Amino acid sequence: MEISIKRVYAPVLPQDGYRILVDRLWPRGLAKASAHVDLWMKDIGPSDALRRWFDHDPKRWQSFRARYFRELDSYGGELVATVLLYAQAGRVTLLYAVRDERHNQALALNDYLLLCQK
Repeated sequence: MEISIKRVYAPVLPQDGYRILVDRLWPRGLAKASAHVDLWMKDIGPSDALRRWFDHDPKRWQSFRARYFRELDSYGGELVATVLLYAQAGRVTLLYAVRDERHNQALALNDYLLLCQK
């Protein structure tokens, strides 16, 4: 399983593989045609309430991850299974829009996917 994480505004590379946007909101200022997003899985992103609570505050990162994992658990596994199927078929890049490269939902989702593989 090959999963990478990348900001959606970064240049598109052939090694990105299948590009999945995991934000609930479409990235500001980015035309859909130029984003080269293969799949927009907005429902797998954190809920609006959780996203607003987190507000990309690094001090809330661990709590955000735990709450987001609980949300992912509550989705019934279908969305996560979809990502895992693509990842098993080839390289997948999880795309996110925020500037913080160390505290974002794509990183948390990747951690969750790794836990699901165990």
